[in-house]
Amino acid sequence: MENLVDSFRQTFSGKKIWLSGVSGFKGAWLAEWLLSLGAEIRGFSLPAPTAPSLFEQGGLASRIVWDCADLRDANAVRASMIKAAPDFIFHLAAQPLVRLSYREPVETWNTNVMGTIHVLEALRQLNKPCAAVMVTTDKCYENREWLHGYREEDALGGHDPYSSSKAGCELAIASWRRSFFKDHPVKVASARAGNVIGGGDWAQDRIVPDCIRALEKGEAIPVRNKTATRPWQHVLEPLGGYLVLASRLSSLSGLQSPAASAAAFNFGPALDSNRTVADIVQEILKHWPGKWLDKSDHNALHEAGKLNLATDKASHLLGWQPKWDFATTIEKTVAWYRSAANYRSPEEFSALTRRQIDEYQNGG
Repeated sequence: MENLVDSFRQTFSGKKIWLSGVSGFKGAWLAEWLLSLGAEIRGFSLPAPTAPSLFEQGGLASRIVWDCADLRDANAVRASMIKAAPDFIFHLAAQPLVRLSYREPVETWNTNVMGTIHVLEALRQLNKPCAAVMVTTDKCYENREWLHGYREEDALGGHDPYSSSKAGCELAIASWRRSFFKDHPVKVASARAGNVIGGGDWAQDRIVPDCIRALEKGEAIPVRNKTATRPWQHVLEPLGGYLVLASRLSSLSGLQSPAASAAAFNFGPALDSNRTVADIVQEILKHWPGKWLDKSDHNALHEAGKLNLATDKASHLLGWQPKWDFATTIEKTVAWYRSAANYRSPEEFSALTRRQIDEYQNGG
């Protein structure tokens, strides 16, 4: 991924983007990145799911066109897409929390599966070339607690309602792609990544926000599943992958065939970044001193223990590679939160976020 800035600006400058989930953590980071490249964004999402939120901290609502609506409303999705007349779409909107999915399983499936189908149906109405990146998750695989990474051809599944709903999304995307987009000007691919971390994430039941909230209060960090292993990656890693994938879909250059491009891609970190929850907490404490407590609950709701991704396909077909190792990822994440503690204006939060985007693009 050499010369990312010039390559991305050439692809996205002046282009129209439809971005669902723009008020979420990943959506806000992607919006900042696309705006820095000169893109025009029409966002689609519910209000920011947390307070504070990166979307509100950076004042993004005033810098894009934002349709505040529900993904489960097919008419709203279609109307927004038609108004956007996009060159690129990034579908990130979802109910993204495993533990919440146990409390709200039907809402999770309606949002994630039917919401994705509403986006696919809206895309069918476009009569212009458009590259569509449909974002799911690494948890869409049938998790067998393997030590080796899952590949795009491995079985889909999911124990909890969230994970299984994302497997359902993948099945829907593949079905619509084969049934309706074979000879269509819209090119559709799915992207699988998960366990992203970075500044500006304020969600509940996520280890990094839990750490930051405790450290800000001078309290011990509660850790409920210290041995769980995840492929931790900075949020900019998969977002960079989505941008590369969208660019390749748009041009179909650098790929072996159009069929190979319009499929699924894993975006994960190097194997060294597959660490336990205890590892990530201890690494955070190197940059923000504090303490943590083991709050393991053997009667807790099921969550995957081991989960790794193989990213050979993205490497070979897209030329994508992760850039930041585990230590750098934690360093950048904590640096964002510590700097943000002194900020108040949207301009300051936006500048902080863009500085880290520039550092990532320039190899810093």
